[in-house]
Amino acid sequence: MEYGDYIVFVDESGDHNLEIVNPEYPVFVLALCVFRKEDYVNIVCPRVQQFKLAWFGHDVCILHEREIRKDLPPFGFLKSRAIKEDFLTQLTAIIADTSMTIIPAVIRKDHHKQRYSDPDNPYHLALLFCMERLALFLNANQQTGKLTHIIFEQRGGKAGGGEEDRKLELEFRRIMDGKHYLARRGFSNMEMEIIPKASNSIGLQLADLVARPIGLRCMRPLQVNRPFDIIRTKFMGSEFFPHNGMKVFP
Repeated sequence: MEYGDYIVFVDESGDHNLEIVNPEYPVFVLALCVFRKEDYVNIVCPRVQQFKLAWFGHDVCILHEREIRKDLPPFGFLKSRAIKEDFLTQLTAIIADTSMTIIPAVIRKDHHKQRYSDPDNPYHLALLFCMERLALFLNANQQTGKLTHIIFEQRGGKAGGGEEDRKLELEFRRIMDGKHYLARRGFSNMEMEIIPKASNSIGLQLADLVARPIGLRCMRPLQVNRPFDIIRTKFMGSEFFPHNGMKVFP
């Protein structure tokens, strides 16, 4: 099968645990960042590498939203408010300038747990919603019959060896085969790859950076959220779905 023109990176914010739901952040967010390969290789990756070289002197550091937000190593220098403001301004500019399409799904775990007697796994639901939208995007961009790779970050053990990764791959295959009870149809032109965080994938780092602001907007819609205001301009457009492409369930 011919390879497609796009590559997709996936990351999440929050956890999918329904037993203990954090009242401060009772959401699970899955974000798909879709890049045209030509843009990703020639524009996006060099821009992020230049940013890393300017701030760290090398490009081996991994941009992780939680570590940046909490000023954890290797971002301890961000404890200076002025420096952090400059750092975030430059990083936000990269996201603003990056040509990508974001396909998000937000599961309100608190509402999900209250509404259903046997609630489905939030990750599995979000994955289904995102894959359905991704299929529409790919078809609209003449990718029918071409193979598109979807890149996930490893969540446990060696690549593909962790229990969470095995469950994720099984669910991905079920959705691909149209066997999920909510799936409208199967998919034939997507393949998943699970890679370790240490791979330093720029696409995964960008997906990590956009996921939490989406969750915060869902939780606190009236709160100032400058990152979200930029991220929302990248959402898969309203020609496919209302609410500017952000799926919130239930």
